[in-house]
Amino acid sequence: MTAIKGAVVLVTGGSRGIGKALVEELYARGAAKVYATARDPRTVTHPDAVPLALEVTDPESVAAAAAQAQDVTVLINNAGASVGGTFLDTPVDDVRREFDINFYGPLLVTRAFVPVIEGNGGGHILNVHSVLSWLGNAGSYSASKAALWQQTNSLRLELLPRGIDVTGLHVGYVDTDLTARIDAPKTDARTVAGLALDGIESGAPEVLADDISRQVKAGLAADLPALYPELAR
Repeated sequence: MTAIKGAVVLVTGGSRGIGKALVEELYARGAAKVYATARDPRTVTHPDAVPLALEVTDPESVAAAAAQAQDVTVLINNAGASVGGTFLDTPVDDVRREFDINFYGPLLVTRAFVPVIEGNGGGHILNVHSVLSWLGNAGSYSASKAALWQQTNSLRLELLPRGIDVTGLHVGYVDTDLTARIDAPKTDARTVAGLALDGIESGAPEVLADDISRQVKAGLAADLPALYPELAR
């Protein structure tokens, strides 16, 4: 288990949404330093955060961030993207871009920071998934998050002997600017951030941050119509 108080944390996508809430909650819990990454570090607004330029799909950018943040003990892979299309209609290049950001991005960042975290005595990695890791309703976004879920499951086993615990965070709609036009129940971003950090501190392998995530996870063992009512005959 990893204590947040005194930890040095890097949050990808730390300038808005869940990432911004995580940065705020980390400092509220006594983190010693928080690197908040963004493509444009000028968008990081927390007065105590250390802004860090990072493009998660660019190996050189990832390597440069790791070289600068050599004191990290906790990594939170939060950055993600959605093209909002279907498999049949979305341009294949957009699908590839989605996988680059949502699957290969966290992998590149994790590979770069595992030696850092291990060298600092071990620590924790949290990957931000989605309830859509378990539902195919969002086409390639669902597929990319499902792939990240399995990446997390594999890394959890690989990193166990290296003193690094891994948590996967699953959540439905979160009340941020990205979901402002969606008319559906939403969870407050600070609530999600608090639950995520609780998971890190307790060593939980998974955090299910809302009712929909808990319901869908419980339904994975059921027949498909339980998750996709339109398949019921």
